Amino acid sequence: MDEIKTLLQHVDNLKAELDQHRDWHSDEILEALHIEYTYDSNRIEGNTLTLRETDLVIHKGLTIDGKPMNEHLEAINHYEAINFIRDLVKSNEPFNKHNLLAIHGLILHALDRDNAGRFRQVPVMISGSQHTPPQPWQIEKLMEDYFLFYQQNRSGLHPVILAAELHEQLATIHPFIDGNGRTARLVMNLILLQAGYPIANISGDTKARLSYYNALEKCNLEQDKSDFHMLIANYVIQSLERLLKLIKTA
Repeated sequence: MDEIKTLLQHVDNLKAELDQHRDWHSDEILEALHIEYTYDSNRIEGNTLTLRETDLVIHKGLTIDGKPMNEHLEAINHYEAINFIRDLVKSNEPFNKHNLLAIHGLILHALDRDNAGRFRQVPVMISGSQHTPPQPWQIEKLMEDYFLFYQQNRSGLHPVILAAELHEQLATIHPFIDGNGRTARLVMNLILLQAGYPIANISGDTKARLSYYNALEKCNLEQDKSDFHMLIANYVIQSLERLLKLIKTA
């Protein structure tokens, strides 16, 4: 408990420093960070596009030889979803079921027309995990409770903990056929953006991905969320420190 308090105090100190730079929303910096976030979030799910290829697909509309079309669509869709959550923040839109389904609809756009933006109607299993997601008949009630949790805690919880909780709970409920991880990470970042934080990017390299999955698994199997909360807090710290460094050297 003391460790997470220490991390959150560090987060608050960095956030206070960032708030002194009111012009930190540089389009050039944000664009690079959003491409990197798209690359890593898709990489966690097995997408093989490199960072450079991801940028070329999104900004130049290029087709990368030897890479499947679905990987191109995953890059484009995720980038569009980032723009969507940024628009939600700019227009002060609330986080609700409608906007959650819209985020997921963008993630699976042109990839799975039947399931994009819809809760699943069939049981699923998570490859490599001992956690069995809830049955489809349970999802509506679980998602009602999910949004109730958000409404009850949106003002009381530290934004980083709220973001981590909404991420973990959505991943645990696993309400969609596909795209649960990407959607959960986008929800996390929507909450962070609403609170004035930059996007927190979870690395897609093998070691980081394993730590991420292990922390989620511990939430499910041991009902212990401390590792996951600390993992997300550390990624928020990394994002703040990196952005401050970029600002100071610009």
